[in-house]
Amino acid sequence: MIQRQTHLNVADNSGARELMCIRIVGASNRRYAYIGDVIVAVVKKAVPKMRLEKSEVVRAVIVRTRKELKRDNGMIIRYDDNAAVVINQKGNPKGNRILGAIPEELKEFNFTKIVSLAPEVL
Repeated sequence: MIQRQTHLNVADNSGARELMCIRIVGASNRRYAYIGDVIVAVVKKAVPKMRLEKSEVVRAVIVRTRKELKRDNGMIIRYDDNAAVVINQKGNPKGNRILGAIPEELKEFNFTKIVSLAPEVL
């Protein structure tokens, strides 16, 4: 469960290292965002001389949460951190590598480019 002011790790090589959620896209009064939801975030930490800089506002899709994800077959998946991938307006990732494992539920939300770049899909 990601809400406003939540800090997230970045799971790609776009240049950002840490994001802070400032808005959940798609609803005016939703409190929490889950895996596959798009958020508006601000870059809190960034790698010097890369595409993204500190205090830049970006859109990102959540790919990992510490809150468990329950599947229809009864399997429960829980990750060690909260992580997101920075995307552009069309939904394509800004980086060209995805770091760490991502869930296969992202296919249902039409983030197939992120799924194809990921080294491990659970």
